[in-house]
Amino acid sequence: MEIKKNIEKAKRGDQFAFTFLLNHYWNEVYGFMLKRTENETNAEDITIETFAKAFDKIASYNSEFQFNTWLIAIAKNVHIDLLRKKKSSLFIDITDEEDYQAYNVADTSPSAEDVLITEQNLSQLLQYIKELKPHYQEVIQLRYFQELSYQEIADQLGEPLNNVKIKLLRAKKLLAEIIQKKR
Repeated sequence: MEIKKNIEKAKRGDQFAFTFLLNHYWNEVYGFMLKRTENETNAEDITIETFAKAFDKIASYNSEFQFNTWLIAIAKNVHIDLLRKKKSSLFIDITDEEDYQAYNVADTSPSAEDVLITEQNLSQLLQYIKELKPHYQEVIQLRYFQELSYQEIADQLGEPLNNVKIKLLRAKKLLAEIIQKKR
């Protein structure tokens, strides 16, 4: 019942309803794509794009079908599109081990900005942000430290506006989880 209400609210453009649906279905869509792709980064990217497309086209959702079934169908299509693009472009495929090594290259030594932030009692937050994956760190940095608009971030990253919104929602949720665990 609550899901149907939030779908209807989302059709009217209610941001809280979008957030509710994203939080409610994220793990299901992400888990499905992780099994399909066997790659965390690809699964996450596909999930983000799935929600962006779903929220873009939510007015066309037919309530005769389960919402999660509709999301999974979108995710499958996004994955197929990704595979087609991958085949048609000169794409260097990296292994999961190389992917893991790339994430562990992050420099943990404090920069001059970190020292200044420490003096302003924001160092703890910055440390939590550094625990996020690099693409989440980037959208947090652009939005909250550089104070760019969603559209400016989308332009800078070369991504659709809805992808940026979804990434920011997800980054904030993950950051909140990290902070909660550390307290």
